[in-house]
Order: sequence, then C-alpha cells, then structure tokens
Amino acid sequence: MVDVAGPVGGLRERKKAQVRAAIQREGRRLFAANGFEDTTVEAIAAACDISAATVYRYFPTKEDIVFADTAPVCDDLLRRLRERPQDRSAVDVLRSFIGDHIIAPDERRLLRERLIAGDEQLRSHYRARLAEIEDAMAAAIAGDLGTAPDDLRPRLAAATVMAALAAAKDHARRVRGQAASLEEVAAVLDEAVAFLEAGLDAMSQAGAR
Repeated sequence: MVDVAGPVGGLRERKKAQVRAAIQREGRRLFAANGFEDTTVEAIAAACDISAATVYRYFPTKEDIVFADTAPVCDDLLRRLRERPQDRSAVDVLRSFIGDHIIAPDERRLLRERLIAGDEQLRSHYRARLAEIEDAMAAAIAGDLGTAPDDLRPRLAAATVMAALAAAKDHARRVRGQAASLEEVAAVLDEAVAFLEAGLDAMSQAGAR
C-alpha cells in the first residue's frame, strides 16, 4: 500500500505557504502605493484572487501583514531568552541573536519603517511588540542579577538595552547611511553591547555590596 498522507500533507503546506507569501507580497505592494490606512484587506484579497476571509485566516489583522517578517525574529529572541542555559547571560544571548539576524536594511525593512513612521496604529503595534521583548529581557537580566523581575535594576537595564539597540541602529544609519555594510552595522552594535555589559557588571557589583 502506498502512503499518500506525506505527499498530500506536503502539498497542502506548500499551498498555504504560497498563499501566505502572496498576501505579504501584494500587501507590501499596495501599502507602498497607497499607504497603510488607504489599503483595505479587500484590496489585498482581490490582488491575490482570494477572499478577504482567507486573508484573515492567515493574518488576523492588517497590521500583522506589515510585521509578518519581524514576528518570527522576535519570537526567536524570546525563545532564546526563555530557554537559555544557566551559564549564558542575557547579554550573551542578545549578542548571539544579533549576529544571527543582523541584515542590511532592504526594501522590505525600509518600507515597514516608513509605514510605521506614518501611522499611529502601526506605531502602537510596534511599541507593544517592543514592550514584550523588554519584559523578557528584564526577566532574563533579573536572573543574572539574582533579583526579582519587577526590581528596579533589571527593569532599568532592560530599558537601557532597548534604547541602546535603537540608538546603535540610528547611529549606523546616520553616520554610514542606509547602505552601511553588515560589518559596519555590527561594529556599532558591538559597541552598544559592550556598553550594556559594563553597565550590568556595575549593577551586579553594586548589588553585592
């Protein structure tokens, strides 16, 4: 007897992946042409030759289409922080994560940044995602410092982590331009990570007194 469950299941998953990719592709195209607010889910569905209900099955909100590329990356960082071994600090995990995911700003990322800058709804969505990451960083840093997650020091350190990464990205863009090489961007981020490590060491020593 021939087992057809595998091939059929594989075909079904490929079809789903193709539909998902088409929604993202057409969504980006329409967002770039018409803006986020003036692009409807119905228009994206029509461009993909599917129903609006199908779009919503893949992306519950229009915002989810904009952030489709970033969601897996953020989830990867949260997973690494949650599953990190005891001998790895939160900053070690962050450094490894940056090394694995750093890329030069491409057309997709630049479009997403323009959309976020021009729409309060997207900015709110983005801030909520950053807050989730900051909470995870605070919990991980609290473990490194031996304090409760709601203690001031890990919360302050996590906020500093987020601010430092944002400042490093902005510095790389401002000084080296959007065409900065991966090596140039990585060098700026390495400086930010070194600054964070020094600050965490100082916090740890202060807490030990």
